[in-house]
Amino acid sequence: MSDISVRPLGEEDWQQYRDTRLTALRESPEAFVATVADEEAFDEDLWRQRMNRSARLIAERQDSQLGIVSVGRSSDDNPNTSELFGLWVSPEARGSGVASALVRAGANLAREQGQSQLAYWVGSDNGRAVAFASGFGFRPTGKRRPMRVVSENDEDEVAMVLALGGDRGSVPTDF
Repeated sequence: MSDISVRPLGEEDWQQYRDTRLTALRESPEAFVATVADEEAFDEDLWRQRMNRSARLIAERQDSQLGIVSVGRSSDDNPNTSELFGLWVSPEARGSGVASALVRAGANLAREQGQSQLAYWVGSDNGRAVAFASGFGFRPTGKRRPMRVVSENDEDEVAMVLALGGDRGSVPTDF
């Protein structure tokens, strides 16, 4: 949708990120490892540090915050890979293109930073999330880990990777 804008947040925007992040934790506590109680206790210095550790992107329509996502380094083992995490869209904006706009902006940011791929961990039993990521061009890898959020059925997460250049249909082998 053309009325959705996505912009990066700087350290000076820490309070806007904090407010949106806390809203996300209240609305979808099952989707995050963190708890609202833990993050409400963070002081300004910690929020500012978080703003500098990873890029924070916010989707907006006029003055309304519609969603957030973070983009950071995957790991020292994968120096050419960024990781997309903390994706959340407000319930009233779901299905309106906000998630796609955030992922697109995250991929563009990673590409601008010289990264060759973008990783996104998805619950392997979450068909909707796997379909969304696949439709965007992410491809599953063989890398899995235990689900980091509380899960009723010992679900695991699969790393899905988007090639940021070259053949987008291939699964990068160095992840």
